[in-house]
Amino acid sequence: MDLRIFTEPQQGATYDTLLAVAKATEDLGFDAFFRSDHYLRMGSVDGLPGPTDAWITLAGLARETRRIRLGTLMTAGTFRLPGVLAIQVAQVDQMSGGRVELGLGAGWFEEEHKAYGIPFPKEKFARLEEQLAIVTGLWGTPPGDTFSYEGTHYQLTDSPALPKPAQSKVPVLIGGHGAKRTPRLAARYADEFNIPFASVEDSERQFGRVRAAADEAGRKAGDLVYSNALVACVGKDDAEVARRAAVIGREVAELKANGLAGSPAEVVDKIGRYAEIGTSRVYLQCLDLSDLDHLELISAQVQSQLS
Repeated sequence: MDLRIFTEPQQGATYDTLLAVAKATEDLGFDAFFRSDHYLRMGSVDGLPGPTDAWITLAGLARETRRIRLGTLMTAGTFRLPGVLAIQVAQVDQMSGGRVELGLGAGWFEEEHKAYGIPFPKEKFARLEEQLAIVTGLWGTPPGDTFSYEGTHYQLTDSPALPKPAQSKVPVLIGGHGAKRTPRLAARYADEFNIPFASVEDSERQFGRVRAAADEAGRKAGDLVYSNALVACVGKDDAEVARRAAVIGREVAELKANGLAGSPAEVVDKIGRYAEIGTSRVYLQCLDLSDLDHLELISAQVQSQLS
């Protein structure tokens, strides 16, 4: 079971804070550091000092880390043109020595688009499908050849399809709860399917849909990685769990029901339930980025039991 650290910087974080978390992620033996791609806070937090850009952040971390994988859950398809995104991700992959993964989604948070003047198209899923075709097509074009694409939303003519990532294949993550189009898209383009904040039962149903879609597309369902993103709130005792829950404005009972909360033993047991339905990777949503002791506890008493 791979454990990855997943952050939500729009809630309030500087680059230096994210760097500290990424370095702790690396030092403590976690597999990867991922971040959301949002420009506006959610909920009652003040969001200070303001948002950071996902790919600028990852470019910096690419030069200041050595081992961990780096990526997004999920890059919003509404934020960037696909040709530009392909260049950005390829460059950051080169800067990291081949450690980047691209989670790409349709985009959903209309308020942040209004706040920063970003168009919010009505039809986003069809755009996402074209974006995936373009990004993977650009990367997969042999050097010296050109790439063209004629879609409803995007057109490319004789692109040199440069630069290339350092990896021969940048892993692509697709995720979500959609019952039909999302599994079909994952079966065609994804190396990993991620379901965010879902129960064991809902995860099992969605993984089943993705496996069926892969079979229908003539692909081995076992070729995909199946993962979950879940909020983490772990404590050595009940008091510590309650303190950490209070800091992030959540109730312990709710966190235990919907996330990975409680003692290390409780969390290991719940992760085991996800493993039974095919989950092989968990993204731990850590909301208090100042609490590096939290990461140390998870590393020492949760990750160590799952290795």
